[in-house]
Amino acid sequence: MVTPLDSSPAYRVCSFESRRKDEMSRLVERHHGIPTNAPSMREIPLSDNAAAFEFATQLLESKTSIVIFMTGIGTEALFAALETKELVNQVRAALRGNLVVARGPKPAAALAKLNVRVDLRVPEPNTWEELISEFQRQRVLLTDQMVAVQEYGAPSTELYNWLAAQGAKVLPVPVYQWGLPEDLEPLKRAIDSTLAGEFDVLLWTSAQQLNHVLEVADQLGLRQKWLQAANQCVVGSIGPTASERLRKLGLPPDIEPSRPKMAHLVIETLQQTRDLLRQKSDLPRR
Repeated sequence: MVTPLDSSPAYRVCSFESRRKDEMSRLVERHHGIPTNAPSMREIPLSDNAAAFEFATQLLESKTSIVIFMTGIGTEALFAALETKELVNQVRAALRGNLVVARGPKPAAALAKLNVRVDLRVPEPNTWEELISEFQRQRVLLTDQMVAVQEYGAPSTELYNWLAAQGAKVLPVPVYQWGLPEDLEPLKRAIDSTLAGEFDVLLWTSAQQLNHVLEVADQLGLRQKWLQAANQCVVGSIGPTASERLRKLGLPPDIEPSRPKMAHLVIETLQQTRDLLRQKSDLPRR
């Protein structure tokens, strides 16, 4: 850690954001942090879009009853795929006969741009658990219903299991998947810098990011050493889904922001970093 001229602490912050990395850097700098970005993910469109067209077929044949849109970018990608076969207008009309669910504000905004009505909006922090709670609160009939779920890089296994237990048939609609960045050097440098103790804070904005960091650390033979070093940093997680994955993989978060937004993550983590680092320094090394 270094101290800028105004004497406020300037913590060394590493984030693994890819698509919004520039915005993340600006946020960190604005709040007296020293940013490092190590992009950890690349969105790979599914080349044949077979699942998108199967979804359209099932929808147009009136076999689906509920459609869940999990992400904004996934919603946009799904309709872009449908546009290649001029199916958008037909799908939009067919959705009027389904319960349309948006898992948060981003898919809701994407659907609004597409003039698709949203019947049920999942409240913050917009995880599969809130989705289930909302179904229960609204007493949504699921028995013998086909539920189409636009996936967001990895299947939501817990949600699928719950839907199946209610008697629903699940139709996964994967539109894109996550891959490692084409250039792994920034990620490798971030791993080395963590081992060298050059970061005070690690920020995570999705569950998949840690999977990819550990995959690269495995390639370098550094997984356990990196986890040990990372646990000495303040670990900020954007929300419950990311936190669940972090805990499962051996990097429990120190803080979740009051709202699952990138700005809240940066501001609230940096506000608490001094105290959290002091607490960690009093703990025995792992």
